[in-house]
Amino acid sequence: MSDFYESGPNKPVNESIRVDKVSPRSRRIHNLRAIIIVILALFLLIPIFVMVQTAFKTRAEVVSVPPKFVFKPSLEGFVLLFTERAIAPPNKIKQLQEEAESGELGLFDRVALQGGQVITGPSDYMTRLKNSLIIAGISTILAVVLGVFAAYSFSRFNVPGKDDLMFFILSTRMLPAVVVTIPLFIMYRQLGMHDTHIGMILLYTVFNLSLSVWLLKGFIDEIPIEYEEAALVDGYTRMQAFFKIVLPQAMTGIAATAVFCLIFAWNEYAFALMLTSDTARTAPPAIATMQGRGGIEWSAIAAGSLGFLIPVVIVVFLLRNYLLRGVTFGAIRQ
Repeated sequence: MSDFYESGPNKPVNESIRVDKVSPRSRRIHNLRAIIIVILALFLLIPIFVMVQTAFKTRAEVVSVPPKFVFKPSLEGFVLLFTERAIAPPNKIKQLQEEAESGELGLFDRVALQGGQVITGPSDYMTRLKNSLIIAGISTILAVVLGVFAAYSFSRFNVPGKDDLMFFILSTRMLPAVVVTIPLFIMYRQLGMHDTHIGMILLYTVFNLSLSVWLLKGFIDEIPIEYEEAALVDGYTRMQAFFKIVLPQAMTGIAATAVFCLIFAWNEYAFALMLTSDTARTAPPAIATMQGRGGIEWSAIAAGSLGFLIPVVIVVFLLRNYLLRGVTFGAIRQ
């Protein structure tokens, strides 16, 4: 029994005797928190549920009152989204019906035929989605790369007027997009950058740079400077110490920052609407302004929103562990 009561550097307590017990009250509190989180998650997922349902409804089912929650799924919204169509003449409809019965007609053609239409070609949705991938991807990479070097400089060196410069960088995000859209529109027209990929990439990079610098500075401040000093004593240059010591330890923060910058550039609407018209038009304004011959095509808008949501959800899911960095913020100790 003396081993149980005595403890010290050379006589640890017998761990097998110590048993941690969770009280019933703590267990009830834990279960209550779990239930609240599940309810909140389900509540927040209601718009996603409605969007998915609307994407697989027909035009009549979308506008039906009361709304239908049980229905036969249809690809009409996706046909409206991915194709351009025209009203088919009666003789053409008869011919297409014969082809559909013989199995010669494709799936989208059969869905369009049900509405008395014939597909004339692809829509521009995939082009808009590709523009979003190019502009959001390149601007995120540039914002993160420039932000890493700027944040490292502010964190490690005595930059003259550091606080004023940091505030100036942050001030670029203080004004709402609507306030600066008109000046930017005039400037871009004069510089020949209106409706260009390079113009949108530069704009999103500048607006994301402040977020990138402020987030990454916090992560780099966590890394003890003694690591770099030891590397410099061993003969490393400042650049080698940055790439081999600082960068690997800041990789978690870099990934989290990239996710936030990507989400902003991917979802941005005001600048994309005002500063593009055709060549560089991204998906958000293209989906929101989608019109059909009979009015607003809600099923096509829901299908386009669903397709627009999937890529960023995949990226966030793959990097989800980095988004939890705030839980271990400050884990690196000197």
